[in-house]
Amino acid sequence: MGRIFEVRKSTMFARWDKMAKAFSRIGKEIAIAVKASGPDPDNNPALRRCILNAKSVNMPKDRVDAAIKRAQGKDKTDYEEVVYEGYAPHGVAVIIDTATDNTTRTVANLRMHFTKGGGSLGNSGSVGFLFNRVGEFKVKNAGQNLEELELELIDFGLEEIGEDSEGNIIIRAAFTEFGNMAKALEDKGLEVISSELKRIPTTTVELSEEQAKEVLELVDRLEQDDDVQQVFYNLK
Repeated sequence: MGRIFEVRKSTMFARWDKMAKAFSRIGKEIAIAVKASGPDPDNNPALRRCILNAKSVNMPKDRVDAAIKRAQGKDKTDYEEVVYEGYAPHGVAVIIDTATDNTTRTVANLRMHFTKGGGSLGNSGSVGFLFNRVGEFKVKNAGQNLEELELELIDFGLEEIGEDSEGNIIIRAAFTEFGNMAKALEDKGLEVISSELKRIPTTTVELSEEQAKEVLELVDRLEQDDDVQQVFYNLK
């Protein structure tokens, strides 16, 4: 238990417009969720999660509603979720979650990003074994006792509990228990700020500041690609 580690990249150099990227990412997630299980959030847990995450990044409700409506239209874009793996410089493992309507374009762009960034795009399974897939929930800290909360949530797939740099409670659950944990938090009346599926490295690589900068420049390049949803890596 304690403060969950937050990657240092956000303080290393200026970021692009995070809000625009977040809106685009959530818009694609909404499209995928609606296609899979319909436009009613009451009957679509994935869509409920998207709406929750939209609120966490201050995405306007009219944009959320427009994304849901667009996902039902005849001119909707059909996105495919594809995972790519590779290595950044200095042996750092990288996994990229994408949502794309053109896999040929996506793989070509990713290969270009890796090449320019001094890394290499790998085959499926080349680094995936170095990560655990988990559900991560950010919960408003209202003075809860973390040790007591930990005991209450163990039966719902809890793997880790701690705090982020803003004092919010971070709860990680096994990937297969994502739905159970979401329901448990709802039943307990806890205010969930956001919930996401993440890939947590089982081992990390420690580099010098200069070497780490090379890795993070590649990560930054990947994250700016329109088809990329999330990038995970095992840099310490």
